[in-house]
Amino acid sequence: MPGRGLLGAGETHRFRRVSQHPAPPGQPALASPPAEPAFAGDAARGTARPAGRSLDPAALAAAWQRLPANTRGAAWILLAAAGFSTMAALVKILGQNLPSLQIAFFRCWVGLALVTPLIVRAGPRILLSRSWKLHVGRALVGIIAIGCGFYAFTHLPLATATAFTFTKPLFMIVLAVLLLGEVVRWRRWTATVAGFVGVLVMVRPGAGTLDPAIFISLTQALCIAIAVVLVKKVPRTESNLTILAYFGILSTTLMGIPAAIVWQPMTAAQWGLGIAVGLFGVASQWAIINGYRTGEASAVAPFDYTRLLFASLFGIVLFGEMPDVWTVVGAGIIVAATVYIARREARIGAPAKAGPTD
Repeated sequence: MPGRGLLGAGETHRFRRVSQHPAPPGQPALASPPAEPAFAGDAARGTARPAGRSLDPAALAAAWQRLPANTRGAAWILLAAAGFSTMAALVKILGQNLPSLQIAFFRCWVGLALVTPLIVRAGPRILLSRSWKLHVGRALVGIIAIGCGFYAFTHLPLATATAFTFTKPLFMIVLAVLLLGEVVRWRRWTATVAGFVGVLVMVRPGAGTLDPAIFISLTQALCIAIAVVLVKKVPRTESNLTILAYFGILSTTLMGIPAAIVWQPMTAAQWGLGIAVGLFGVASQWAIINGYRTGEASAVAPFDYTRLLFASLFGIVLFGEMPDVWTVVGAGIIVAATVYIARREARIGAPAKAGPTD
């Protein structure tokens, strides 16, 4: 507005009131002050901002879409890896004073809270399913996986517990043969055996370092693999929202029972961290699904292994956990085996799909 850089808000108001009154007879009309260029006052105060420097969300979105699909997919996977690692660190912090089942309840409850508006909008018909047994089975193995995973994060070094989660594709190969009747050639069997050798390198059964939490962590990976198989058996006619609705309702209900038994009073800070666990878990799951939908599975899947890096950094900085050489070597073997399996599946036309990873 002309003159805004020279007059304050109150001065401009008083000037306008004076200029609205006609001049006395015989006197010239009161003239307005000369116009000043926009931002004159800001320039005088050293706060001028050149035009075109402001961030335009539409331009940022357009620039994002111009990136190659695999680049965008990899970015989503990296975001998910950071999110899952943050969730694991929060679980470990809470696990120092709270039972793992109580923390796991937040993961289920927050997930249900976020999907509830979609369920309400869709109406009761979204729960109509002829595959309710599959949904119940998936919810059961899902809560076991979450509970075991949270226990492992609490009682094992973060890098070790994270490395064991990558054995899921190894279990998937076995389950695909036993439950889905898929044919697996010798190359993938070799990679699977090599992956389990990596587990043995990390565990070192005869070295006196065997921790029961290791078996619980491997149970998590097995249950996740079973959950993925059950989801594959659900008819394609059922929507993703039906799958999410059943899992959210059943997992929250089923997890709520043992959580209520071991429940301990929580401080306001612990409530906040518990909700953050659920939010990071759901947001990271959403990000990893976006990653696999955006890019090719064989191209983006290796970026998920950055979770090992994030988990190691959190472990060192927050908990003073330094991975030993056997953990590094074993984790490397597991990663190499699972990357090969993912690429092999992509070549034969069965790319890896995003599943309930955490």
